[in-house]
Amino acid sequence: MDIIIITPAAPGSKAGNRATAERWQALLERSGHQVSVVTEYRGEPCELFLALHAWRSYDAVHLFRETWPGKPLVVALTGTDIYGHQYKYPEQTLYSMQAADALIGLHAQVGDDIPESFRGKLVTLFQSADKPAEVPGNGGPATYDFDVCVIGHLRAEKDSLRAAKAARLLPTTSRIRVLCAGKAHDEHWEKLATQEVDENPRFHWLGELEKADVVQLMANSQLLVMSSVMEGGANVVSEACRAGLPVIASDISGNTGLLGKDYAGYYPVGDTSALAAVLERAETDSAFLEQLREQVNQLASQFTPEKEQESLEQALSLALQRCSGNES
Repeated sequence: MDIIIITPAAPGSKAGNRATAERWQALLERSGHQVSVVTEYRGEPCELFLALHAWRSYDAVHLFRETWPGKPLVVALTGTDIYGHQYKYPEQTLYSMQAADALIGLHAQVGDDIPESFRGKLVTLFQSADKPAEVPGNGGPATYDFDVCVIGHLRAEKDSLRAAKAARLLPTTSRIRVLCAGKAHDEHWEKLATQEVDENPRFHWLGELEKADVVQLMANSQLLVMSSVMEGGANVVSEACRAGLPVIASDISGNTGLLGKDYAGYYPVGDTSALAAVLERAETDSAFLEQLREQVNQLASQFTPEKEQESLEQALSLALQRCSGNES
């Protein structure tokens, strides 16, 4: 098919939506489709339209549905769609959900968090990550050899400095340092991160890194902290699992929907003391750290490109069926 994918993230952006769009383009082209990724839509013809982000892509979704009422439409739901915009901007967000012939959710609990009437057209897709090539492991300074990484743009939804704040509560004997990779969302977050660097010797802000440097950071780290207060299903969790890197995560559905409700590495969202306690346990209790490593290794097989490609094809097939009136 001739497919158009729209994403709000411009070419060259390191935003998750851009990475997802370009990865889906490659996977769908591997299946034989012709795929264009755009940031603006003016009514061009295609055989299927895939919108990343229900709210941000509302104008494009509305134009496509009005211009091509008989063509299949797929809408991929982000964390801000599900946990913010469907309440803050219900008219636009729910329109996109309603107009779609198929919805893509990026973790296993999305169906619990959207209107029940839309669940029949929901396909769960776990974002994939390539298994990283072997790279040298942690060789950091002897006094600070338990590195904890935080990866993602610094913004409120990510609660990006929670691990840094937790590190302040650790005993002086702790060897933990927090390495944060990501661009500040705005001047406010840049100021917060800079202040944290000045005041917290355990915190290091690395800024926005290239992909190869992120891979190396994960290889050098003992843990990844995913501290988000809302999350649609972060690709960095997929990357950590494929790399065999244990994850400490806030207990929100966007994380439990990827790692499973029985995963051992959760803490109550926003609870600095609880995060400090689980970080200290991971550092001092080798059996606990090994349990987390075994769990992420067991989960790794659900985050393969092959599985993601299958889920994409499932979403396309569902959209075609529903659009033609042959709902299963």
